[in-house]
Amino acid sequence: MAKLIYVLNGPNLNMLGTREPAIYGSDTLADIQARAATCAKSLGLEIDFRQSNVEGELVNWIQEARTKAQGIILNAGGYTHTSVAILDALQAAELPVIEVHLSNIFRRDQFRQHSYISLAATGVICGLGAKGYELALEAIADVLQRNAKQQL
Repeated sequence: MAKLIYVLNGPNLNMLGTREPAIYGSDTLADIQARAATCAKSLGLEIDFRQSNVEGELVNWIQEARTKAQGIILNAGGYTHTSVAILDALQAAELPVIEVHLSNIFRRDQFRQHSYISLAATGVICGLGAKGYELALEAIADVLQRNAKQQL
């Protein structure tokens, strides 16, 4: 049975493809979802891909993942830099988390260079555009495989 990974996307990511393509690329969120689904299948994973502009909804999904998923991939968008609530939910979930950013947050505004999400993340992928989601899936597959070996 395929391991379920929640792929969660925060505010304004529904605008991908039209919002600042010089920074975020021309891929839409639907394009990213389709490629992520193909990648996940090749890795023996299943994804539940979601997007919300609402912080509380993201918190609810993270809490849901605690009992339904084996890991979380999160692009929290602007909440990356502001949300202690999302950090708390991730820490309570006790799941592997890969944080993803389309742009390199360390080459942007000073306030974007701080991530609350990173405090709960197993790893961070940034600056590689839409490809970052596929790399995050590969990374979480590796983490799950290592964890399974350690439990033997």
